[in-house]
Amino acid sequence: MLARKYEIVSKLGQGWEGEVYLVKELSTGIERAAKIFFPHRNINDKTVKFHAKKLHKLRECSIVIQYLTQESIQFRGSPVSFLISEYVEGEPLSDFLSRQPGQRLTPFQAIHLLHSLAKGIECIHRLREYHGDLHSENIMLQRFGLGFDIKIVDFFQWQSPKSENIQADVLNIIRLFYDSLGGMRFYSKQPKEVKQICCGLKSGLILKKYKTAGQLKRHIEVLKWN
Repeated sequence: MLARKYEIVSKLGQGWEGEVYLVKELSTGIERAAKIFFPHRNINDKTVKFHAKKLHKLRECSIVIQYLTQESIQFRGSPVSFLISEYVEGEPLSDFLSRQPGQRLTPFQAIHLLHSLAKGIECIHRLREYHGDLHSENIMLQRFGLGFDIKIVDFFQWQSPKSENIQADVLNIIRLFYDSLGGMRFYSKQPKEVKQICCGLKSGLILKKYKTAGQLKRHIEVLKWN
């Protein structure tokens, strides 16, 4: 039990800052996620407060897991803080790709994935924030059909954003697009529309076209596809 409010169901993962658990809210039976912070990574609750404020700031961004509240418990005589957020069902993009034929997407599927990512990250960039560590294991797919419903987890950086941080997100999104198509092995056979976006993964060429995720999203939406 946590704070006499939540029953731990299972452990979901562990990282540098703490551990994440699937919990059930006792009063409602609703499943939530609880991120418990290691005390030595959260001196004076500085890390918890920073996370909570950032997640609250990004609450209108549908790609971001929604923060609910902060709680604390006593563990071996010391206070331990944790954040309660929505529990996101789904699977990591890495697992989804591993199940596809040839472990890759078709260009049509991949362009929809790229659009969903760019649209979601655009909201974060519009608020002058960034993710900092986008990769296939911290992107959760909730639904796949004509488009992708996705959530991102594990924000890597919580410093004041600079233009290069936002640009790094753009480069990471396009790298995910490139990898989802099978990477270097299949790149030469990709249609020219794909190559126009990837630019051979040359950072300078990519950032000349797209300085934010919003610019990338708008390019996709007017893309003439042969």
